[in-house]
Amino acid sequence: MIEVRGLKKTFDGFAALDGADLSVPRGAVYGLVGPNGAGKTTLLRHLTGVYRQDEGSVRFDGEEVWENAGVKARIASIPDDWFYFMQAGLRDMMRFYRGFYPNFNLERYEKLKEVFALDETRPLRRMSKGQQKQAAFWLAMCTMPDYLILDEPVDGLDPVMRRQVWSLILQDVAERGTTVLVSSHNLRELEDVCDHVGVMSRGKLLLEHSLSELQDYTVKLQLAFEGAELPALPQEIKVLHHAQTGRVHTLICRGSAEELEQQLAALHPIFIDAVPLSLEEIFIYELGGEDYAIRDIVL
Repeated sequence: MIEVRGLKKTFDGFAALDGADLSVPRGAVYGLVGPNGAGKTTLLRHLTGVYRQDEGSVRFDGEEVWENAGVKARIASIPDDWFYFMQAGLRDMMRFYRGFYPNFNLERYEKLKEVFALDETRPLRRMSKGQQKQAAFWLAMCTMPDYLILDEPVDGLDPVMRRQVWSLILQDVAERGTTVLVSSHNLRELEDVCDHVGVMSRGKLLLEHSLSELQDYTVKLQLAFEGAELPALPQEIKVLHHAQTGRVHTLICRGSAEELEQQLAALHPIFIDAVPLSLEEIFIYELGGEDYAIRDIVL
């Protein structure tokens, strides 16, 4: 289990992390989402022991990660800007990884040649971005990690390779209990693979739930009344967004669909319907309260 508590990090007076709390259950696929500049990459660099926090704690199964070689040996990371030696080929990097990952599986490395059809002797700097990302996954999966931390992991991969990579990751989750934390702006893709989601903004977590709970927790309701105006709503209903088209009102609310429908039934609508929200819609409406709404600009 990954536990982050009260994490703070400041760069030149700017609070990149401002008391962030995070909990990732063992064996989960956890999606970390948020706008640009929210602090996601800074948080991931603390999880991998690259940065040392100003305040707070970062623990894997109860152990601090900072300067803890035993914990780091169980973590594989693929950052958005993956590191490799300028003159190194894939096989050179494999030998490098074997030097500090005690569980590096050479047999698996050989088997994955069937998946990643890359020239092992070609310098990585001469490969395309997508090929470099494939190389990163090839090596990371061979370290046999207990924790896999990914920052925009499939950016640059073609659709077939994206599906192949996710298949490998989810196979490890199912068979080895690997815990995966992935930060991405591709919310449609996260919705397919994640079972837990955290929404981050301004250096802290706004909320984190299992994906099913999050989708049950935020509801889109469409309803209409005899008149065109929306009646006064009960005070206990938390409305994140309201839009109107003709006599049809669309409300984005926090709460369960069943409870909200019961509360709104007292207003005697002509009809009322609950519509499932996608993760992308939840992300937009949750951050709407953080002044993250889409604005019309007159040029």
